[in-house]
Amino acid sequence: MFAKNKIRKFCVLYRFIQFCIGINSFQKILKLTVCLIAISCTVWYNSRMKCFVIALQSEAQPFISAMSGVEVTEACRKKIYNGYMYGIKTAIIVCGVGKVNAACSTQYAIDVLKADCIINVGMAGALNRSCTVAGIYEIEKAVQYDFDLVQLNGTPIGTLNEFKTRWLSLRTADIFPRKSLATGDRFNDSPFDYMLLTSDIGADIRDMEGGAIAQVCLHAGVPFYSFKAISDIAGSGSTTDQFTANTKACADALSKAAEDIFFGAR
Repeated sequence: MFAKNKIRKFCVLYRFIQFCIGINSFQKILKLTVCLIAISCTVWYNSRMKCFVIALQSEAQPFISAMSGVEVTEACRKKIYNGYMYGIKTAIIVCGVGKVNAACSTQYAIDVLKADCIINVGMAGALNRSCTVAGIYEIEKAVQYDFDLVQLNGTPIGTLNEFKTRWLSLRTADIFPRKSLATGDRFNDSPFDYMLLTSDIGADIRDMEGGAIAQVCLHAGVPFYSFKAISDIAGSGSTTDQFTANTKACADALSKAAEDIFFGAR
């Protein structure tokens, strides 16, 4: 009933304005207003700054190749590529490996580059057979599995001191299968880590940056998207050997998906 009354009032107002200024004039004003709104929305969208935070140059290269008008700078010993992707202002920070590198680069992107959206892409290891080599997955939640306050306050491993649960939520684009991510400053074949990540935490994928970026973005209130190409699968031999052998296949997969990833991250 409330909605019907609102619609009825709007129709009365619509007819009153038509009567006052004439139907033709009203239609012209309405069309002009719609055009101005469309232009404003386009200007707003194109003025937004998207920033990729990527660990390795090889992981960043498929996205750098899609940029135009590129200017390369350096800050905090990180290489930064500024330019446009698909006509939209974009920056790519090659942050280096690990949580601290990723976190400080993300904060720089938000505070200095004024990024409205953070995107992390790169290679990662699968912890189960639901993932395939060179397949791309988007992350819906992340945990830092090397953060441990169990002895101090009894919270589960991965529960950051300022949060009540171990999992940090990410934005999703719904263009690739969703997975959960465990982040830690370790690259190994440790049986202990594998049991922790699968039996206790229940993660699908592991990396060394995503969870730290998620923490920064949650505190800053900035949307964060993460997309991972699988370089190795636990239980399929040496992680190092798989990573080395599958690097090119992952880079090719990311290159093909670059446009979908870019526009999927809103």
